[in-house]
Amino acid sequence: MFAKRIIPCLDCKNGRVVKGVKFVNLRDAGDPSELAEAYNREGADELVMLDISASREGRATLMDTVQRVARRLFIPLTVGGGVRTIEDAQRLLSAGPIRWSEYGCVETPEVVNQIAEHFGRQALVVAIDARRQVAPGGFVGAPLVGALTGRQDGAKTAPRWRVLTYGGTKQTELDAVEWAREVESRGAGEILLTSMDADGTQAGFDCELTKTIADALHIPVIASGGAGGLEHFAEVFLKGHADAALAASIFHFETYTIRSLKEYLQSQGVAVRL
Repeated sequence: MFAKRIIPCLDCKNGRVVKGVKFVNLRDAGDPSELAEAYNREGADELVMLDISASREGRATLMDTVQRVARRLFIPLTVGGGVRTIEDAQRLLSAGPIRWSEYGCVETPEVVNQIAEHFGRQALVVAIDARRQVAPGGFVGAPLVGALTGRQDGAKTAPRWRVLTYGGTKQTELDAVEWAREVESRGAGEILLTSMDADGTQAGFDCELTKTIADALHIPVIASGGAGGLEHFAEVFLKGHADAALAASIFHFETYTIRSLKEYLQSQGVAVRL
């Protein structure tokens, strides 16, 4: 059994780490390089750094922040936001051994093929922000494994999720499961999957969403959005079939340490690297 990975996330804006609920009401969480060094020391398996306003503002990733973070790390770093071309990816590579997390490929999906062919699929993580679609009658499926979406006429339909872009501010017509399959076929090596319904709520990961996409793919899925307690991580690994779990607030504001989380997961039968 492969060890499950614990990944702190640095959502960066204007050179600082921020955290909000569903990407709004942001509050300062610290200096990205200092947090990176601390997570490296505490035993994080990887680190994700997202420039959360790059795509929305139509600019490239802030390289000075990336370089400051990369210099502090001895674990893998994935950087996302503002990667639209081979040149953007090459520019990031100059800061160190970095993987790219690609959001903008919804509008230019061919960039997935190009980056995968040029650098290898192991270098490319495609980030998918998904929101549960409201069914006819206004009902929405409960975020539980195996739940069905209710309808007023008594019929039952499987839940569906739509892909969002630009920091969760724009809904597309893309079905999240179909889009995940497409980017896998184009060369994505991993999926960073964020539930926009759960993000920042600390009420738990959307295990149904995670399981649905993880079971549909042959590449690893990183679950993101909703971590609030130790048990949430065990649930997303055991019920959601995630390969890794990403969190921000509970680490940034020291609700839990990475060590205490890994010790708990080990006690629940989840394989982790201590």
